[in-house]
Amino acid sequence: MPTFPLWRLPVTHPEDESSMISNDTMPLSDHSNPRRPLESAIALVDDQGTVVAWTDAAERLVGYAAGDVVGRSAGVVLPLTEDVPTVAAFVEQCHPQSGWSGLTQVRRRDGLTLNVNLRVSMVSGQDGAVRWLVSVNDVSGHPSEAALGSIRESLLTRAPIGVVVRDTDLRCAWVNETMAGHDGVSRDTRLGCRFTEALPGSKSEALEAVMRQVLLSGTTKVHQYRMWPATSPRRDHTFAASFFCLQGADGRPLGMCTINADLTESRRAQERLAVLSEAGARLGSTLDVMQTSQELADLAVPLLADYAAVDLEQSVPCGQEPPARIGSDRGHPPVFRRAGLASIHREVPESPWARGDSIAVQSLSPFTEVLRTGRSHLEPILDTAPGTWIDHDGTRARKIRENGIHSLMVVPIRARRTVLGVAVFVRTENSLPFQELDLLLAEELADRAALSLANARRYTRERSAALTLQRALLPHRLGGGAAVETASRYLPADMDSGVGGDWFDVISLSGARVAMVVGDVVGHGITAAATMGRLRTAVHTLADTELAPDDLLTHLDDTVQRLAEEEADDTAETPAVVGATCLYAVYDPVTRRCTMARAGHPPPAVINPQGHVVFPDIPSGAPLGLGLGVPFESVELELPEGSLLALYTDGLVETRDADISTGMDRLGSALAEPDRDLEDLCTRAIEFSAERAPCDDATLLLVRTRSLDPARVASWTLPNSETAARDAREVTASQLADWGVEDLAESTRLIVSELVTNAVRHSRDPIGLRLIQHQVLTCEVFDTDTCPPRQQHALTVDEHGRGLFLVAQLARRWGSRTVAGGKVVWAEEELAHTPSPAGAPGHRGNR
Repeated sequence: MPTFPLWRLPVTHPEDESSMISNDTMPLSDHSNPRRPLESAIALVDDQGTVVAWTDAAERLVGYAAGDVVGRSAGVVLPLTEDVPTVAAFVEQCHPQSGWSGLTQVRRRDGLTLNVNLRVSMVSGQDGAVRWLVSVNDVSGHPSEAALGSIRESLLTRAPIGVVVRDTDLRCAWVNETMAGHDGVSRDTRLGCRFTEALPGSKSEALEAVMRQVLLSGTTKVHQYRMWPATSPRRDHTFAASFFCLQGADGRPLGMCTINADLTESRRAQERLAVLSEAGARLGSTLDVMQTSQELADLAVPLLADYAAVDLEQSVPCGQEPPARIGSDRGHPPVFRRAGLASIHREVPESPWARGDSIAVQSLSPFTEVLRTGRSHLEPILDTAPGTWIDHDGTRARKIRENGIHSLMVVPIRARRTVLGVAVFVRTENSLPFQELDLLLAEELADRAALSLANARRYTRERSAALTLQRALLPHRLGGGAAVETASRYLPADMDSGVGGDWFDVISLSGARVAMVVGDVVGHGITAAATMGRLRTAVHTLADTELAPDDLLTHLDDTVQRLAEEEADDTAETPAVVGATCLYAVYDPVTRRCTMARAGHPPPAVINPQGHVVFPDIPSGAPLGLGLGVPFESVELELPEGSLLALYTDGLVETRDADISTGMDRLGSALAEPDRDLEDLCTRAIEFSAERAPCDDATLLLVRTRSLDPARVASWTLPNSETAARDAREVTASQLADWGVEDLAESTRLIVSELVTNAVRHSRDPIGLRLIQHQVLTCEVFDTDTCPPRQQHALTVDEHGRGLFLVAQLARRWGSRTVAGGKVVWAEEELAHTPSPAGAPGHRGNR
């Protein structure tokens, strides 16, 4: 058996590896031609990390000639790390897996680095000696190669590659284990022999002729041929053999190297890469977890599987967190929801469940194990024998046998150590069982889908939180009491998040009156919604103080300015302009008068019962928060019973290509039939808005006014005298008897007596008394004193100060409001039964 002393060359100059790097500049490979194919640079390294053979391609790549590196450490070109401080340590790490492959960097002679795809393959010789064949491809000038580097490392570089190193007589000196699987020649038979000796035949002679040409010319050649390998005798394989001339330190040929690739597997790997390329374009096209799951299933069939299903944990489609993380004990079998489904058969006979169905999983099944461990499950040949997990899942067992399912992969869909679900791939018509490379592709697809699903789940969760906030901030039910009938619509410009800064409200006030408000905070999203919620709360608080519309807007303007200043303090920035507009109106069904004021908001539309539409001339006022100091002004209108008021935001009437007045006219036309149902009118107005692309949130509040029947209102003017309280009690008792609510006579007489007594004590002019029977019974006492009443805490020995305390105990609620010429103190009581009919007669007293 011949020996090869030159290839066992010892390291004769054990210098420090870092001192080997030269700064001399030498010609490098020509990257200027974009059509030049990627060329593999080959080197042979011994088990100590010493370069024992070199190639011209390696010289073109890194700039070192054979004489510069042969006999020296491979650290000349390989950058080392703290984890792998020496080439010997790197070689040691390659032993357990007989090699290594992946993306890394190599150093050029000019000191620069190249991004490369590096593959290290172990070859063995006589007496168990080991060498390492290093193959390097430059990907620095090929962005697409770099982008797919990690995927190629998983698919292409893990494909079996046969390696043979021969001497100048073409006798085998070194070979790897994979080569025997390509041509059926064992390692022991091949070592020391020429190819024609180990495998006689015309194909072998043709290959040897190519080898001799490589040795003589020193060039690289590629030869393609077909064989029926012993490992797969029924199926021909196409191989590509690459031949490289190996040079010694003096530049003369030491021998040649053959790298044999099974193009059959390579084509499959290329097909897998094509699937991944398509996955990048198709997966995650929407932020919908069900749609993304379906995209994953559609992508896998038929390129990878005959049938695919994607099952998510039932909490995932709702945007909730999955119940457990990888490795945790769930305590009970999981419940899936089928989110994706695809098959080569139209009716999808393999699946007993449709999309959206809940799927209970047996505890003894690969699905549960995949969820628990986060690792894939591969059954190349599905075991359907008795005693397997299939026996515990009768539904799946029936489908497996009916459809001839013979190969199975269950792949986890993982995101941040949490399993969102599983992807199931099976084969029925395709007779080939799944292999490890198929599992690699399935896992890559699942990982890409997991990223999209995690984003979609996070979006769903955030959108759900935003919509919950929006629902919490807007009124759940609009109550108009006896004063108005209402309907509303809200159309956000951001239909994805559904959250904006518009708000509307109907607020019950004392005396059967009602306040109506529509506002608009500049911007969209959760920040605008949060600001809107604060302003809506402020309006409610201010409305409880019974302020006139212009005064309320003045206080609301101060609130907006304060909020802007507080936000600026938090961010240490100059206060930003907070834009908000508002329209506030108060309607009194007793007088049918409506008082309105606006702060930079569009005027309301008022439609009388005959369908005539007007937009009342109300001073516009400045938007809230600008701090201009311009006072707001109120306008009072008397409305016929059955009038229609439309309060809206500018998003309903304003477009980018039309003036707002045009939109207001169109809105008026849509509402010019006030006798129609309010919900129908709302829909009609919003349909007009939906015909255009919305540029802002659109809100519409429709209010149909009512007037309170005069029979339900009774009022008197009482002299300011000591008998006023007694007279008030008498007329009150008589009126309650007329209304049929005698059960409230005692409490109401006490309330009226205390309020009138206070009025006599604090004023000198006549006193007004009014009773209103609507949804509640309201008692109102007017006096000319403008100071609001205040409940006191009387001591035991005090003779006064308990009147308002008594009123607070008897009444549902009480308060006061400022009116022209004085104030009104009021108290409300719950009615025990349905009021008398609207037409019932009643004593109204002196008006």
